Amino acid sequence: MANTFSQIYIQTVFAVENRQSLIKLDFKEDLHKYITGILRNQDQKLIAINSMPDHLHILIGLKPAMALADLVREIKSDSTNFINEQKLVRGRFNWQEGYGAFSYGHSQLNTIVLYIQNQERHHQKQSFKDEYMTLLRKFDVAFDDKYVFKFLD
Repeated sequence: MANTFSQIYIQTVFAVENRQSLIKLDFKEDLHKYITGILRNQDQKLIAINSMPDHLHILIGLKPAMALADLVREIKSDSTNFINEQKLVRGRFNWQEGYGAFSYGHSQLNTIVLYIQNQERHHQKQSFKDEYMTLLRKFDVAFDDKYVFKFLD
């Protein structure tokens, strides 16, 4: 869109269905590259991506012509198909319904990029459930416990 200028930074977080630990190290990098391609094809900017076995973080520079819900739906659908067609997991892979989306200012980018890059270290001290609930509270997101990800304790 001509004469439209923006800086919209969104971190999205979503989990593997039933919080199964299905994102294995042997295909994690390929999954990240595939999602990078999805974002490029949608003319969006990937700033950072990392996953744990049961969930994924993506920091996106979102252009205003794209609805975040449409982009996340595309990422989840296409990456599910990629994992299943490549037979990267036994059985059928799916992402859990829903996602978290959290916005950041330009001055916060370095901090959030480091946070995403250091997920492995971070989750040695904090569970995904605690991390996700902390994000919801930090960003003052109203939520009903029954609609938050299905967590296995």
